[in-house]
Amino acid sequence: MSTVNNVTRLLKARGIPFTVYETPAEKLGAIEVARFLNVEPKRVFKTIVVTRERKKSLLVVVPGDSEVDLKALASFLGEKKVHLPSEREAERLTGLQAGGISPLALIHKGFEVIIDLSAQDLGEIHISGGQRGVNVKLPAQALADLVKARFASVSRPRPAE
Repeated sequence: MSTVNNVTRLLKARGIPFTVYETPAEKLGAIEVARFLNVEPKRVFKTIVVTRERKKSLLVVVPGDSEVDLKALASFLGEKKVHLPSEREAERLTGLQAGGISPLALIHKGFEVIIDLSAQDLGEIHISGGQRGVNVKLPAQALADLVKARFASVSRPRPAE
């Protein structure tokens, strides 16, 4: 794969094994990416921006077939409440387009990162490569170590549509 960006350069420089996948450049959700890559949706993790009352927003990485459990996340963080911003607000807070928000692309921006505990059971997970159309598969523990993330049970199944 010929896709090279700051994320792939960072992973290569740190010696982290990874595979890059090109996906369509339009905004795709994690379920659509999973279909495109022919992998289980629980293996394609999405990065969700979450805001809190008095502290900097954080990034929560959850399986594509799940959603952030805001109560569980608030409890884990010791916060009263946390909130999901609008897509536009998430883009403003991160400087990245929705569909390309990734903890790897924001590594030096001071975001706290929480990865859903289920990632540990999977070994390798897929996440955004920091821009639309780029997906990266890498070991979940390597991702956590690199972005100084904590693991916590912070997702729940998405309601049936």
